[in-house]
Parts: sequence; C-alpha cells; structure tokens
Amino acid sequence: MITSKLPNVGTTIFTRMSQLAAETGALNLSQGFPDFDGPQALRDAVARHIAAGHNQYAPLAGLPALRQQVAAKIARSYGRTVDMDSEVTITPGATQGIFCAIQALIRPGDEVIVFDPCYDSYEPSVALAGGRCVHVPLALPDFAIDWQRLAEALTPRTRLVILNSPHNPSGALISRAELDQLAALIRGRDIYLVSDEVYEHLVFDGARHASVLAHEELYARAFVVSSFGKTYHVTGWKTGYVVAPPALTAELRKVHQYVSFCGVTPLQWALADYMAEHPEHVEELPAFYQAKRDLFCDLLTDSRFGLRRAAGTYFQLADYSAIRPDLDDVAMAEWLTREHGVATIPVSVFYQQAPKDLRLVRLCFAKREDTLRQAAEKLCAI
Repeated sequence: MITSKLPNVGTTIFTRMSQLAAETGALNLSQGFPDFDGPQALRDAVARHIAAGHNQYAPLAGLPALRQQVAAKIARSYGRTVDMDSEVTITPGATQGIFCAIQALIRPGDEVIVFDPCYDSYEPSVALAGGRCVHVPLALPDFAIDWQRLAEALTPRTRLVILNSPHNPSGALISRAELDQLAALIRGRDIYLVSDEVYEHLVFDGARHASVLAHEELYARAFVVSSFGKTYHVTGWKTGYVVAPPALTAELRKVHQYVSFCGVTPLQWALADYMAEHPEHVEELPAFYQAKRDLFCDLLTDSRFGLRRAAGTYFQLADYSAIRPDLDDVAMAEWLTREHGVATIPVSVFYQQAPKDLRLVRLCFAKREDTLRQAAEKLCAI
C-alpha cells in the first residue's frame, strides 16, 4: 500500500464544480477562466511561430525576448529595473512558479504563514517540502490582515509568508501602507515572501496595485509571481513568471529545471511579440474587467444576494444569508448548480477552518455579457 504524501488532498473543488456544471448544463461561474478568447493577434502569433519551427526547448529561464518584455513592463508599471537574465524566470504557470519557490526555500520543520481564505495550492506545496502552514484568518468583512494575529503567529521557525493581492477569492487589495507594516514586522528576521500577484492588472475604481516589486525592502527577500494567462485571457496556456533578486532566482531555477525545465516555446514567442506590439493591453485591462464587474453587480441589484463590489480580480463574492441560511456554502453551491443552473465556488474551501456563519459563494465574472445576463436572470429569480 502506498502511504500518501498528501493524505488530505482529493479532487479540487474547482474540478468538482466544473464537472457538476457540465453534467447539469449549468452556467459555469465557478472555475476562474474566461468564456471568451484572448486577443486575435496573440493567437495568430502562436500559429505563426509554430509554422516558423519554434517548437523545440526554450532556455531554462525562458526566451530572452519574453523576459525582456516582462522587465520592460515592470519598469513601466512599478518603476523597478530588474535584470532579465538574473531576476526573471518564465514558468509553465504561476502555480508551478509558486511550487518551485516553496521547494527552494522550505525545509522540514519550517513554518509558512498563509492568510485564510487562501488559494488551494499553497498548503500542499508546503507539505511536500516538509513544512507546516500556519493559517492566519483575514478579518471580515473586508478580508484585511489582522496584524495582531499575524504578529502572534510568527515564531523562530517562520521561514515564509505568502501574500496574495489582489486576493482570490475576495478581491481585496493590500495597500502600500500594509506592505510597510509587514516590512517592519519581519525586519531582522530570516523570513522570506512569496507574493502571488497573478491578478495584478485587475484593480478597479481608480486604485493602484501595491506590488512587492515596488517595495525596496520587501523585494529583497521576495519571489513575486504573475500570470500571462490571467492578463491575456489565455488561462489554458499555463504560462507565468517569477521575479526575484538574483540569489533567490538562482535557487528557484535549481528546482524549476527539474520540475519542467522550461515553458512552452511557441507560446513564449507569441507573448513576447504581443507584449512588444501592444503595451496598452495591460493599461486597458482594469476598465475592461471593471465594466464586467459593474454590469454583473448592477444586474444583481434586485436579487436577494448581498454584494460588496470586488476591489480587484475577476471574482465577485455573494452573501446568500437572506436566501438559504440553513445551507452551508458547499451545499449552497451544489443547490445553485442543480436547482438554478449557476455553478459557483463555496468560500469555505479556501479556509483551514471557516467561520461557522460564513454564507458566501464566489462567482467569476470573466464572462461574455450574454453569459452574465443569463446568470443574473437565474440568480434574481431565486
């Protein structure tokens, strides 16, 4: 008999809810992917590079042309100059980048701070490295860092803090002042950061993303992770990148080369071309997704769901306390899918121990307008 290294891990809720949506014919607002394609010019570029024979291994760190574009975007967006050769690594997906960063840092007995609710890949990655996650709940209703609880959670064994802003599932943002507060709290300690910033360009209402890349003190001890899939509407391409100081990048690449060695070559060529030709894409992204958020929330104004408009990401939380307070959120998500034709994600799955009175589901609004209108009609009829 095999003794599982991840005995408490099964099929993810994202896979289960997408399968249930397919079985029932429900609109799938559960898993976080668009139901529209990425830019035509980007897709055309892939075909062009495949036809041109760019189908063999890329360099371990990623194509120089793409790393150069990432460095240029970081300079424009955050005012930081990074070295494309020693600080930028292209990975087959942000999740793989996070995994490699954790494996590079964590040793048996190390503790890793995660903020609940948190993305589900963090803890298994820590467990496989022999570490232990220490869960610090975010303060409701704003999903803000509870600084007292964080300070109490730090011990001599704390090796890593994982940040996520814009935050999945809540859409909450970490401010520059909060980054300063974190820097003061961990100053003088042997603690590193993984900053999951895959939704960095999905920030609304005139706010600006406070990136660790723009924070001199924190960047010196950080792996900053982002996603081409989220930014360019091509989640199935599973292509992301990690930016870190040279010493941390060297350790990351030692792991990365034995997990996948490199990312997919023609996709990297296509992204490099598109980023060079369309730098405005990332500048237009906040307005593009804010329009979808606002449409969806406006359509749900007359529903019985309680909404606090997401500050970032392409997820909107909905409070169903006025509809079925008798159901926990997992049962509610299944009920909405089976009985009302809309698949969602229960927020409790992002917690180690969710609050007992939590009555929230997560809906993805990275959808065509007609999909959002159909979903809202079904939800308003409840």
